[in-house]
Amino acid sequence: MSDRPIFIVGCPRSGTTLLSTMLHAHPRIAIPPETRFLLPAYHDRAEFGDLTERANRRRLAKRITGKGSKFRDLGLDKKRTIKRIVNGPPTLGSAAGIVWREFARSRGKVRWGEKRPAYWREMDVVLRLFPDAQIVHLVRDGRACVSSLNQVEWWGRGSLGSMTTWALADQQLRRLGRRLPDGAYHYLRYEDLLADPVTQLSAVCGFLGEDFDEAMLDRTRSAADIVPTRKTWHDRVRGQLDPTRIEAWRTALTPQEIGLFEYVAGRALRANGYEPSGIGERPSPLAVARYTQQYVARRVAITKRRADDAVQRRREQVPLADLGR
Repeated sequence: MSDRPIFIVGCPRSGTTLLSTMLHAHPRIAIPPETRFLLPAYHDRAEFGDLTERANRRRLAKRITGKGSKFRDLGLDKKRTIKRIVNGPPTLGSAAGIVWREFARSRGKVRWGEKRPAYWREMDVVLRLFPDAQIVHLVRDGRACVSSLNQVEWWGRGSLGSMTTWALADQQLRRLGRRLPDGAYHYLRYEDLLADPVTQLSAVCGFLGEDFDEAMLDRTRSAADIVPTRKTWHDRVRGQLDPTRIEAWRTALTPQEIGLFEYVAGRALRANGYEPSGIGERPSPLAVARYTQQYVARRVAITKRRADDAVQRRREQVPLADLGR
């Protein structure tokens, strides 16, 4: 049996929360609520100094478990977790890994994972911290993701932002999958998971080196454990699977939105097995230009972030990877 970290990624609203509850129901795997401390701690790592010094590891531990990190959602003892980080290996990856191992132990599990759709932008960072990670990439019809994002209260990028997010997440994650070695990346579609959960979860378990367990089909307890009730936009993960909603985007999106997205992302949609609807309106040159401008700007920002990070790492030359415990 493997103990490699598991990371569930995809465009926001692609079903990653649903998949996380299914995996969390497995008797060996724990997928915590979203903690949101990993990337901020990585980008602010210079503030913590040399982690071979206990005082600096304590500062890092307090940041990880402090306000804004969602650490409280894990239900762990804060002082005990800080102590374990202070007494642990001197790397950022190790500090994060200690938190997730503690969560797994608290649930009687031997293996941990993490679900965070936003990781799609920075999978290079995730793999730098956890080089042996196994990546599960969940894809949903981009039109459904756009429709769902447009309806949640926390989404602030508008319809164009929804479209560029799906297109960029798909591009970045599938490109990642092509360069990773065998056994490090698994692709599945949300629609296939809903249609045949046993087959799809069996395939995921095979990839992870785990036996399929029928407990994964009952998400009642796992959803109650890792999906905070305040996140009302996740209410459907607590109910029965509902494949009838797969194409609800057909009436939720306008013909203009459908037409624009199928025009600019048609190749990516088809590559994932999603065919044109035939109900969208042909987009205007102005609409295409606005999409392209936002898409290019966001892609440039990703490239710049990676270049700047590479410069910083060359200056630092300190170990980052999780050393296990």
